[in-house]
Amino acid sequence: MCMKFNHEEEEDNFSITRYESMLRSNDLKFFDSDEFESIIHHYLENGKIAKAKKAISLGLAQHPSSVNLKLLQVEVLVFEDRLDKADILLAQLHAIEPENEEIYIQKANILSKQNKHKKAISLLLKALEFTDETADIYSLLGMEYLFLDDFENAKLNFMQCLNNDDEDYSALYNIIYCFDFLDQHTEAIEFLNNFLDKNPYCEVAWHQVGKQYYDLKEFEKALAAFEFAIISDEYFIGAYLEKGKVLEKLKRYNEAIENYRITLELDDPTSFALLRIGTCFEKLGNEELAIQHFSQTVHEDPLLDKGWIAITDFYTRKKNYQKALYYINKAIHIDSENVLYWKRYAKINNRLGFFEEAENGFRKALELGNYELETWLNRSDILRFLGESEAAVQNLKQAIEFYPENAEVHYRIAGLFFENQDFESGEKHLREGLDLDYEYHIVLEELYDKIYELPLVKRIIAEYEHI
Repeated sequence: MCMKFNHEEEEDNFSITRYESMLRSNDLKFFDSDEFESIIHHYLENGKIAKAKKAISLGLAQHPSSVNLKLLQVEVLVFEDRLDKADILLAQLHAIEPENEEIYIQKANILSKQNKHKKAISLLLKALEFTDETADIYSLLGMEYLFLDDFENAKLNFMQCLNNDDEDYSALYNIIYCFDFLDQHTEAIEFLNNFLDKNPYCEVAWHQVGKQYYDLKEFEKALAAFEFAIISDEYFIGAYLEKGKVLEKLKRYNEAIENYRITLELDDPTSFALLRIGTCFEKLGNEELAIQHFSQTVHEDPLLDKGWIAITDFYTRKKNYQKALYYINKAIHIDSENVLYWKRYAKINNRLGFFEEAENGFRKALELGNYELETWLNRSDILRFLGESEAAVQNLKQAIEFYPENAEVHYRIAGLFFENQDFESGEKHLREGLDLDYEYHIVLEELYDKIYELPLVKRIIAEYEHI
């Protein structure tokens, strides 16, 4: 590939080298204000704030009236949240250059940090009056509208940004983000197709078209779009991954594996690609290669819960609960706060007849915020089996707080109350259950057969039979 000679970049590099040489030798040299600006920008872009501040100080010592250097000083002050000082300096600069768009941009930045987004928008619109370089300002306007959850106006401003700079892919991504949030997939495709008419080899746009068709479940069209993305850039890893996902949906598992493998050749192995390859092999019935790739997935990224879940679920489906338990224990050892792990831990132990461990797993899942009905019900059944009747009642009382209209919870707690000779509470919850869903009283018959045969219970159920 032919390398383009960039004279301006070489000059900037020379200025930085000369400036850093001056600092090392402590021998003061003169730099014009443009040189100082490029030096300061270099440090800011690389996150070297202390060095940027030093360069601003030296720059202003040599060029005390430079508005641009003072604006860079404002940028640093805003970054450091020294907003009052930045405001004072901006007011001084506005008196000198009232038509300098950067003054309005920096003031808008301050207002944005203070959550005054509508005022920030007003100043950015003012900045547009004083500049021909509008792309960056439209991008900032888009961000302000995003802060206000005004996705339509955000979208329009990012579009304006892209109209002024068709290589600003961050604006393109933000436009698609707005379309997605507004659930406008068809409109997004129309917009992207118009963009591609002018930029036919934009791999990012083809990639986004593919993702829109994927969301619409139009998999053949999605596949074509990802193929165009790959034609535009044969090293585009994201397009191969998405193409693999589409091929899986089309049940073309061998082709999906081929695309995932290309990503492994283009870059270091990713846990996502290894996981998908394992899943494809499992669908093809090649269990040996499936488990091999699931194992590689957790080796490559031990923190990826989908890898541990895949290998655990694989052995669960094979009814090899001992191996499933081995892997879920390893996963919990790495991340003991993952609710998906604890749910599986509980169910596997339940299958193995390790009821105390199973109860512990369901309890841990609840503590971590897994308030699914199934979790409450499973835990109450195990507590009852373990003879922890009072704990089972308390568990179901908590479940009722989340599911007050669920008949199954009321039937279960009614059975427990009747078993504990608390007939008043038992009758109350039995009637609640019957009011909510008469047919579901079969739960009582299946789980509490002795209670179901009680004359009192039979009489109450009979009252609701023809209601």
